[in-house]
Amino acid sequence: MPLHENVFLLLGSNLGDRFAVLTSARQMIEEKVGPLVKESSVYETAPWGITDQPAFLNQVIEIETELAPEEVLRNILDIEHELGRVRYERWGARVIDIDLLYFNDLILDSARLTLPHPRISERRFTLIPLAEIAPNFINPFLKKNSSEMLAACEDESEVSKIS
Repeated sequence: MPLHENVFLLLGSNLGDRFAVLTSARQMIEEKVGPLVKESSVYETAPWGITDQPAFLNQVIEIETELAPEEVLRNILDIEHELGRVRYERWGARVIDIDLLYFNDLILDSARLTLPHPRISERRFTLIPLAEIAPNFINPFLKKNSSEMLAACEDESEVSKIS
């Protein structure tokens, strides 16, 4: 029997019909990566990095997969492409962004993939929905759970639950 890995993904969109994009992304992830286990509320969040752009909708989902980490990455990049993602500038406006936050408790640093995601602890737009669905999940690198990282986070960006 294949091993089922638990994976946390951050979904974000700030162009087009943001709700519809998140819905499509979740459906495509279930088809190409694995079934949805949990999903956070959707949050409207201030842009991070480049602030002169529309607000984002963000959501964290937990899925189960039989795929290896690099296969998950390849599939989520394909999903971004299918939904119209074009990479013009780092942290710029985008139809969809799917970040691989955790792959179980795996620590990995390869040319294509770093796990856990290296900026989880710096971003309220990630930590708030993550703490909603996995408050006690421990970051294997930082040895702190989602709630502890959120309490210590210095990011003051606005994050508002909208659904």
